[in-house]
Amino acid sequence: MRVPDQSHGDSSPSDLREEERSLHRDEEIRTLKRKWLISFLALIPASLMPLAAAGQVTPDSGTRTERPESPYNNSVYVGIGYTSLNQVNQSRYGLTGVNAAYTYDFGRYFGLTADGAYYPGALRSGNPGNPSVWLMLAGPELHAQLFSHLNGFVRGFMGAAHTGGTGQTPDVSFAGGLGGGLEYVLTPHWRIRASGDNIASSFSITNNTPQLGYSPHMRWNPRATGGVVYRF
Repeated sequence: MRVPDQSHGDSSPSDLREEERSLHRDEEIRTLKRKWLISFLALIPASLMPLAAAGQVTPDSGTRTERPESPYNNSVYVGIGYTSLNQVNQSRYGLTGVNAAYTYDFGRYFGLTADGAYYPGALRSGNPGNPSVWLMLAGPELHAQLFSHLNGFVRGFMGAAHTGGTGQTPDVSFAGGLGGGLEYVLTPHWRIRASGDNIASSFSITNNTPQLGYSPHMRWNPRATGGVVYRF
């Protein structure tokens, strides 16, 4: 939450109270968005568990099947995604867009991932300006088989985030965060993925001026994505 600049001595008490109420409303909206995203991510493993339970035993022996190690080291992911927009003051809605990633596996459990995303559209009208976001991230990934057809992974990212259409200066920030997800294996080449991350970036306030010093503030933006993976 941004604290009002104490240097503006000409602000009246009513103006300060109105700004405090506005900031309080913004914080309530961000809290609701975070709760919505957490609820959405909680549904992912719940929806995949019946499929995993059905495939973890063989009809003859009744024992858990261990899938052989994949002969493919490369994977490409493409899907649709959502990100919150906490770096834009008074934003009401998150953004939707596309997410793509490439991963190279070094053995059974470890890989390196390059991730790119572009979010040009808001869920509804009402955000200040015409905001859009792109992300360019990379980092390590740990993955493992959870059940017969179900894999899980966790990952860390570092890179850059850009916020456009809002008058922020500068509009590119260092970014980084953590996340993870689930993959359901359809064939040796194809998988279905659902994942989520929490990405931090540091932007100054919207439509700032040199008098305010372009003071940056770190915000965390949860994001979610779902799509398909092709291994080769």
